[in-house]
Amino acid sequence: MAAGAGGAEGLEAAPGLEAAPGLEAAPGLEAAPGLEAAPGRCRTPLPACWGLLRRLLRGLLLAALAVGSCRGNSVERKIYIPLNKTAPCVRLLNATHQIGCQSSISGDTGVIHVVEKEEDLSWVLADGPHPPYMILLNGDLFNRKVMVQLKGTSRVSGLAVAVAKPSPPQGFSPGLKCPNDGFGVYSKDYGPQFAHCNQTVWNPLGSGLSYEDFDFPIFLLEDANETQVIKQCYQDHNVPRDGSGPEYPLCAMQLFSHMHAVTNTVTCMRRSSLQSTFSINPEVVCDPLLDYNVWSTLQPINSSGKVEPEKEVIIVATRIDSHSFFWNIAPGAESAVSSFVTNLAAAEALHKASDIHLLQRNIMFTFFQGETFDYIGSSRMVYDMEKDKFPLRLDNIHSFVELNQVALRNDSVLWMHTDPVSRMNESVEVQVRNLLHILRTSSMGAKVTLQEAEFSQPLPPSSFQRFLRARHIPGVVLADHSTAFHNRYYQSMYDTPENIGMQYPEGLSPEETLEYVTDTAKSLAEVATVVARALYQLAGGANSTSVIQADPKTVSRMLYGFLIKMNNSWFQSIIKPDLKGILGDVPQHYVAVSSPVNTTYLVQYVLANLTGTVVNLTKEECLNPEKTPTSEQELYEYAWVQGSLDPNSTSRVPYCVRSTVHLSKALSPAFELRQWGSTEYSTWTESRWKEIRARIFLVASKELEIITLVVGIAILIFSLLATYFINAKADILFSIPRDPGTVAY
Repeated sequence: MAAGAGGAEGLEAAPGLEAAPGLEAAPGLEAAPGLEAAPGRCRTPLPACWGLLRRLLRGLLLAALAVGSCRGNSVERKIYIPLNKTAPCVRLLNATHQIGCQSSISGDTGVIHVVEKEEDLSWVLADGPHPPYMILLNGDLFNRKVMVQLKGTSRVSGLAVAVAKPSPPQGFSPGLKCPNDGFGVYSKDYGPQFAHCNQTVWNPLGSGLSYEDFDFPIFLLEDANETQVIKQCYQDHNVPRDGSGPEYPLCAMQLFSHMHAVTNTVTCMRRSSLQSTFSINPEVVCDPLLDYNVWSTLQPINSSGKVEPEKEVIIVATRIDSHSFFWNIAPGAESAVSSFVTNLAAAEALHKASDIHLLQRNIMFTFFQGETFDYIGSSRMVYDMEKDKFPLRLDNIHSFVELNQVALRNDSVLWMHTDPVSRMNESVEVQVRNLLHILRTSSMGAKVTLQEAEFSQPLPPSSFQRFLRARHIPGVVLADHSTAFHNRYYQSMYDTPENIGMQYPEGLSPEETLEYVTDTAKSLAEVATVVARALYQLAGGANSTSVIQADPKTVSRMLYGFLIKMNNSWFQSIIKPDLKGILGDVPQHYVAVSSPVNTTYLVQYVLANLTGTVVNLTKEECLNPEKTPTSEQELYEYAWVQGSLDPNSTSRVPYCVRSTVHLSKALSPAFELRQWGSTEYSTWTESRWKEIRARIFLVASKELEIITLVVGIAILIFSLLATYFINAKADILFSIPRDPGTVAY
């Protein structure tokens, strides 16, 4: 029988195995008598078997790759433990400097060492045999003295900071001793004796850490459980034994926070500008810090027109942003929230007065963004007023009242700060005296005592200073301190609700906590009442001010929402349906580069809720007020908000709110003018980055890594050589025998 694809008689081809096309048995070749194919062997000619084998190997390889790609993440999870609740220190830049932190482009790695007391630093700085080290630093040791030591060595590759609980009793402020120095009103030409905090150091605890430049990554560990995981890994693998170094494998950490911008704002903005001009896909390396100011008037004005020159307006201002060493960690309880919540409560109290439409002077409630970074918001509003890009001009401003830090009062005393330089002008002095008198009389009978700071005392860091740079305006800044800040955690992650004494009974539900009136809320409501009554008199109100009263319950709700949990039932009910995503759990008040930020939106809608009017409009009419003849859209803003939950269902009852709340740009004029090296306006930018992440894993010794690498390279070379020689001799190794006779397999 001829040998062919079918094999010996009675043997069937294995299912799916066919002879290669064109392969036939050579004529005259017969199977040797008695020679049968061995069971289980390939019954096709050898070249066909070889082709089949290659197809099988290729299939197995593809299957292996498919399985590997599906299981790759699983393998990574077995090697690495990601740290998901972290906050990085990022790079910020101004006209002259870069500050903050960054990692190398591929991330920085080091062996973990836990530092819980200063003596532990010696292992990292000198004794440890496995540098570079990633330090897990106790929050109490995160201070300038320790950071200067770590900054000056190459044995440190990064830092993870655990939050100190309770907050450091000695205080902690990474800000400057003289905040916003050089961008306020005092200079060599205006009150030089007050410039650079020569007379009063406002933030004596300021270490300036936030304004240092570190060439290694620094992360904050927000989750105590993740901190414990790192410590356990350290205990299991890295603890020195009997004074000698631990044995491999060691627990290591890797931090990724590479920043794209370098040097200063001038450099990074120039590079971004060139990219935008000449590149189809520009790679921007930094962005200006920007957002929006929120403002509202007691009596409506045409927001797109101009207020008549003879109309006088009283400005009541506060800031709404804060900052800390770590990106987007800015609780700002005392430095920002206490003041803007008080301003909101005062606005509500005044709007409840029945005769506000009869007042001789209008009142504008203003909430500035970006004030932490050299007065971004206030300097922009002044610039717009000077350039006729705002409804008000500087000449319309009758007086200026600013709420600064107001929650940490000693003996309920609130200090009135004024500018001694402008008060040398007789007319300004008369108006300031009148303003101080009205404030004092408004506090009679209240649980707040107002006292005037010394005449020779300059203004504390405040938005009012930017207006004084442009024009002598009578004004006062209200604060809980007469000289240095009472706030021991200024511009710090520890400026939390606890810092201003917010306490709740245990066992309250979130809804009960929202409605619970704290002592702090009562105290701030008293301040808001005094301010509202003073503003009413200053605006020419003739009726009794006793009916003007701020609501402690409203203040409680605001403090809870802006300091503890944004995603609460009240905030949900007063915002637009498409803004639900802004309600995160933990509130932060960093100005950032994407706008508006959560805080701006919420201040806008809280102010609209407290001062606006519910109008009987349909959704279509509310969203398109220009289609309604009586809407007066040049005077009012309209918002279709979610409303509260219907008690009998899970749906909400939306409604339309009409208010005089508006937004205006809070972008430094330096970027409008392309003066990136300006010393007149803020020039702060934030670097862009590709990824921010942190993880821990076990690392082998260098020797084992080198051995593994060498063995791997050797196996690769041997495999290449074997493949080459097998391929070169394939015609011999896999050729069909030519001697006569039948061959069966």
